[in-house]
Amino acid sequence: MTTTTPVHPVDEKLPLPRLTALGLQHVLVMYAGAIAVPLIVGRALKLTPEQVALLISADLFACGIVTLIQSMGVTRWFGIKLPVMMGVTFAAVGPMVAFANAQPGVDGARAIFGAIIGAGIISMIIAPVVSKMLRFFPPVVTGTIITIIGVSLMRVGVGWAMGGPAFLAQRTDVPKLVEMVDSAKAAAAAASAPIKLGPIPMVDNPGYGALDNMAIAAFVLVMVLLLVKYTKGFIANISVLLGIIAGCVLAIAMGKMHFDKVDKAHWFDIVTPFAFGMPTFDIVMILTMTLVMIVVMIESTGMFLALSDITGKKIDQPQLAAGLRTDGLGTLIGGIFNTFPYTSFSQNVGLVGITGVRSRYVTIAGGIIMLVLGMLPKMAAFVEAIPQYVLGGAGLVMFGMVAATGIRILSTVDYKNNRNNLYIVALAIGFGLIPLVAPRWTQQMAHSLHPLLESGILLTAVAAVLLNLFFNGAKGDAAGAIEAAKSAEAH
Repeated sequence: MTTTTPVHPVDEKLPLPRLTALGLQHVLVMYAGAIAVPLIVGRALKLTPEQVALLISADLFACGIVTLIQSMGVTRWFGIKLPVMMGVTFAAVGPMVAFANAQPGVDGARAIFGAIIGAGIISMIIAPVVSKMLRFFPPVVTGTIITIIGVSLMRVGVGWAMGGPAFLAQRTDVPKLVEMVDSAKAAAAAASAPIKLGPIPMVDNPGYGALDNMAIAAFVLVMVLLLVKYTKGFIANISVLLGIIAGCVLAIAMGKMHFDKVDKAHWFDIVTPFAFGMPTFDIVMILTMTLVMIVVMIESTGMFLALSDITGKKIDQPQLAAGLRTDGLGTLIGGIFNTFPYTSFSQNVGLVGITGVRSRYVTIAGGIIMLVLGMLPKMAAFVEAIPQYVLGGAGLVMFGMVAATGIRILSTVDYKNNRNNLYIVALAIGFGLIPLVAPRWTQQMAHSLHPLLESGILLTAVAAVLLNLFFNGAKGDAAGAIEAAKSAEAH
């Protein structure tokens, strides 16, 4: 009599129809977050609509590839072999937007992709070391970092709702400026004195803060809140995506959403490497992105440990290193295929806990679906056509939830018996807010340092780690990180 070894639920192969439905559910849960980063960075780079659509296609395509590697496993070096969906991390948005503001256009994109490729290679090399660094990132550190990520991104969400960044609220009143210059020249010539000009005359931009646009953003926000309150399960999990769809319907009805670029886009196309040209490599940008990736990999460590706990499949240190090495490989693939750094999406980890379906073949199906979506340019063109103010209402929810997740993790920190934790949180958040409240605080410093110092997320990460070492030493515990990762369903 022969006995068969029972298959662990993580390795269970489900029937194809159920597998497809569950995989699509994972895709829908992460889709709004997956497309947000290429939209933010593409518009910060001032790329054309066609180029932003290319970023979206590349993002979805690379999501699929990296998810397959992570869930299936490729050799013993890559892949955690757990039900993981990989997506672009919000942690890298702050530095990338800073890079984009300093160098917009295709040249800026090539510099960002070069930094991502460099950081991906370094991340693969240091993955085994990072897998042993969890004690340096207890909840007081990770919670603070995630909070400032949400606060930093909130500026982007508000900008979407208003119709652009804050500096677009006013524009130069050219006729008045010409008149002022002519008057100053005449006065200077008559008095044989140097030309003196007063403040540059400005006029309000009618497109900024337009009431009809803000009304659509508010409508999207209200729709999301109604869905969250009055629905449950799967519908509640995709409330942000359904809110965006409702906002698009309203914008179309008002004649404010157009599909010219969608009509011109191909039905099917292959995402090609280096579509923006060969990347350029800047050492400071690479080091900046590497710091981001260390933070990302620490978050992934907590996420993998939480997923191991949820699925009941224990992972050892080499497996953990393989999962983190895949974060680096995914980031390298992202830079090659014109997209961004990758990490495990925690809302999908939360979905595993909610549904109780532990099979990694479900996320493998999700990866295949993402791969196919990345080869449908019409889909990417449609996403790019969504007006900013529609995304604004959803952005407030998405980015606010990131901040709220950080606050929820911080709520698990012991402040009563260790008052030093208060100082860690207070000062690290203070450092992170410097670039938000004083955007030009680096103007007297070396220009090469600007990308590093203009990211509140990186300032918070460095400050939190150093302050925690100063006050608490390196005494972290895996249990705290696991509980923090379980709380992080919105990041």
